[in-house]
Amino acid sequence: MKVLLVNGSPNKNGCTFTALSEVAHTLEEEGVSADIFHIGNKPIAGCLGCQKCMTLHQCVWDDTVNDCLSIIGDYDGFVFGSPVYYASANGAMSAFMDRLFISELCRGTNRFYLKPAAAVVSARRAGTTATLDQLNKYFLMSQMPIVSSQYWNMVHGNTPDEVRHDLEGMQIMRTLGRNMAFFLKCKEMATRMGVEYPKCEEPIETNFIR
Repeated sequence: MKVLLVNGSPNKNGCTFTALSEVAHTLEEEGVSADIFHIGNKPIAGCLGCQKCMTLHQCVWDDTVNDCLSIIGDYDGFVFGSPVYYASANGAMSAFMDRLFISELCRGTNRFYLKPAAAVVSARRAGTTATLDQLNKYFLMSQMPIVSSQYWNMVHGNTPDEVRHDLEGMQIMRTLGRNMAFFLKCKEMATRMGVEYPKCEEPIETNFIR
C-alpha cells in the first residue's frame, strides 16, 4: 500500500511540507509507504478548457501536472497539502488540482476511483476551513472517500518550527495518517474477501437552462 502526498506550497520544505511529513511518518509507522511530491515553484498555468486531454490523455501543458498524472496509478491513497492564500489554496495549487483532476477524468482510466483522499492546509492564522472546503470538492467529484481526523486537517504557524510547536495540529496530522492507514487496510481486506465495487451507472449530465 502506498500513499502520495502532494505538497502544493512553492516552499519545498516549508510549513505545508512539515505537516505532510508528520502524516507521512505516521503512515510509515503503520506499514504504509509514503512519498511526497512537490509541485515545484515554477508558474503553473490554469486549465484552458481546450479539451485536448480527451485525446492526448494528459494535459496539453506538459509540466509538473503531467509528471504527477503519470504516477498516480501507482498509489492507493492521496493527501493534498496547500498553504492558505487569501482564504483559499494558493494559485499554483488551484491550477494544479484543476488540471490534474480534469485530465484524469478525461483519460477515462478511473485511477482516483474509490481511493481515499485527504486535504491538509497550513496557515499563519485563518482561512483554513474555506481552503479545506475548496480542496475536498475535487475528491467528492471523483468518488474518493474523504479521510478525516480528530479535528479539521490544519496546522498553524508562520515557520516550520512554529508548525512543529502546534501540538494539536501535529496530533491531527498523526491521527489523519493512522486513519488513512486503517482505511487502506480495510479496503485491502475487503478486496481479498471478494467484496465487489459498487455498481456504476452511465453518467447523466443535465443543463440547468432546460
